[in-house]
Amino acid sequence: MRELTQRTITVNSSARAEWLVIALLIALSALPVGAGAVRLAGLAGGAEITPENARFFAAPVPVVLHILSVSVYCVLGAFQFSPGIRRRRPGWHRGAGRLLVPLGLVAALSGLWLTQFYPPVDHDGPLLYVIRLVMGSAMALFICLGFAAIRRRDIARHRAWMMRGYAVGLGAGTQALTHLPYYLLEGVQSELGRALTMGAGWAINLAVAEWIIRRRLAHPVRTLTTASTWPGEARVAQSSTGRVAVRDH
Repeated sequence: MRELTQRTITVNSSARAEWLVIALLIALSALPVGAGAVRLAGLAGGAEITPENARFFAAPVPVVLHILSVSVYCVLGAFQFSPGIRRRRPGWHRGAGRLLVPLGLVAALSGLWLTQFYPPVDHDGPLLYVIRLVMGSAMALFICLGFAAIRRRDIARHRAWMMRGYAVGLGAGTQALTHLPYYLLEGVQSELGRALTMGAGWAINLAVAEWIIRRRLAHPVRTLTTASTWPGEARVAQSSTGRVAVRDH
């Protein structure tokens, strides 16, 4: 009885942790999604044209595509990292993935278009230009590699590449935090300061993604599933570290 109680606590704790991760990812997306919504409202409502936003009014389609695609990609993509959702609703996971692949590619390619053809604003120098080209290209490549991996039924590589692609796509969320010194400290307000604070957002996200990927490779999870003939029969998942989690049907 005590062992069953402990296993139940383990399952409940795992579910709470999954939803916490989803909530944190959505919270990290909130600032750029909100800023994007304000930008779209300004374009639709005929906001005053300024030197900062004139480029968007001159060619609105690319920025609209970028905002819409990356917003849905970041929010919907957060749910793809829940093992519980993948187990309980595999059809939902696959359906969302079919939507996220083109959304991610539109976000990456439109971002590259913005970098290449929109005139730069203050402190957008050559270094930031190169960083944006590298990150946009990397995001598109990661998503394509993840799609190719799942076509080969290589789930481990699929998850790893998609996690890297999502890390790049979520860069604007982390940049809202890493960019604070640029806004608050006069000495950081330069081309180099802007490039470093923007690049830091992508670097942090990719570093966290790589840590998670390598941690999973070091501690793979093997799931044993048996056919259920009685209500309440359990599914048992045992990791290489010996921890056991039980989930009832």
